[in-house]
Amino acid sequence: MKLLKRTLRLRSIIKNLLIYRFDEILEEVGIENHLNWFRLFFPSLWFKPKHTLDALERGQAIRCCLESLGPIFVKFGQLLSTRRDIVPDDIADALALLQDQVTPFDSNIAKKMIESRFKKPISDIFSTFEEHPFASASMAQVHGAVLKEGQAAIVKILRPNIQKKIEQDLEWMRSLAKWTHRAFPKLRRFKPIEVVKEFEITLFDELDLLREAGNASQLKRNFKHSAIIYVPTIYWDYTHHDILVMERIHGVNISDMATLKAHGTNFKLLAERGVEIFFTQVFRDSFFHADMHPGNIFVDITEPQNPKYMAIDFGIMGSLTPEDQQYLALNFLAFFKRDYRKVAELHVQSGWVPKDTRIDAFEAAIRTVCEPIFERPLKEISFAQTLIRLFQTAQRFNMPVQPQLILLQKTLLSIEGLGRQLYPDLDLWATAKPYLEKWMKERFSLKSFIKEIRLQLPRWMQLLPHLPDRVLKPK
Repeated sequence: MKLLKRTLRLRSIIKNLLIYRFDEILEEVGIENHLNWFRLFFPSLWFKPKHTLDALERGQAIRCCLESLGPIFVKFGQLLSTRRDIVPDDIADALALLQDQVTPFDSNIAKKMIESRFKKPISDIFSTFEEHPFASASMAQVHGAVLKEGQAAIVKILRPNIQKKIEQDLEWMRSLAKWTHRAFPKLRRFKPIEVVKEFEITLFDELDLLREAGNASQLKRNFKHSAIIYVPTIYWDYTHHDILVMERIHGVNISDMATLKAHGTNFKLLAERGVEIFFTQVFRDSFFHADMHPGNIFVDITEPQNPKYMAIDFGIMGSLTPEDQQYLALNFLAFFKRDYRKVAELHVQSGWVPKDTRIDAFEAAIRTVCEPIFERPLKEISFAQTLIRLFQTAQRFNMPVQPQLILLQKTLLSIEGLGRQLYPDLDLWATAKPYLEKWMKERFSLKSFIKEIRLQLPRWMQLLPHLPDRVLKPK
């Protein structure tokens, strides 16, 4: 039975690849087409008019194919949309439109899962529980509820048997990635095996709702008493690895421009605050929300001229080492001063590119990519796209994939796009530069130096008695 299910799933995958003209896409980019042979096994496709999907651009065809293959492939497409270092822009733009919305599962099953976890009737757990979910995605769905203590809450429940389903599709993804690597040498630059591995890690992180709850609590502590962002409270007594119960927030979705405009929201301030939140998370806290698409962002417009962000869904978070933080800030500052040699040197010093990289050659490559950008007004320069092009250039000099920087690219791309949607005249550089300069000044200040010594002192005191032995120990 297991073999039959796997065979049927493989058949479904190959059929969808053919329906959405992957064979033609391969030929279009000059890659030997092995898919055509499988058309023999699908008589229904033999006489399908060739013009049926010719009007689709390749990015749209790939997006439609992934949607037809189901939620896990949709999630994979969403990941690919952030990998502009390896995916062409037209495909990345199309994949960015993938919507992670699926038919909800039966509410009675959701109630039984909750009752099974708590080992008591749902009426003993919540004062009220809304049977109809108000959000449903590939991994989980969300119901409204009121706690016995009276707080309004949302209840996020993983889909039944989701882990098993994910494992089955991941098994095929791994096999397809290996086959692609062997059969299509020209596609190796897209790193199919590495990308699937990266996807697998992200996916299983999202399956642990205790991890998401921990992320939310950390972010809430980081922005305690903040006037610009609010993070909902986690109700830990109700939260398990497959059920998350969190404070219910009431705001306007960031994509609901009509409502925000109708209430006279200060869009300029809202856009600038989005940039401030991003840089605060990255450089002050080294802990940033890495899934900042519009569905996860709301706005508190109680005071429209003083709008406040509200964030949800903390399954994917990013962090940087102190070294990465420093090199990144210095890179940004050097780039906007057009000091390309400094940018090249920083990449080598950080270990992002090999130590034997020729600085002059790397500098010339960076200048070639970046100079045309500066022919435009600063407010029209895309911070995120510039960072992506910078890393693409570095990859030609054997820069390995840096997972922490990929998440940063993805988040910056979302924040920048959102900021310019809210306020098209947003000058991201003018907003970010003072923050970066202030952070660098504080990082190298006497106060910061003394603080670092205090942090390291206990470790140094522990090592000091052993120092003579280590120094005098014969080699």
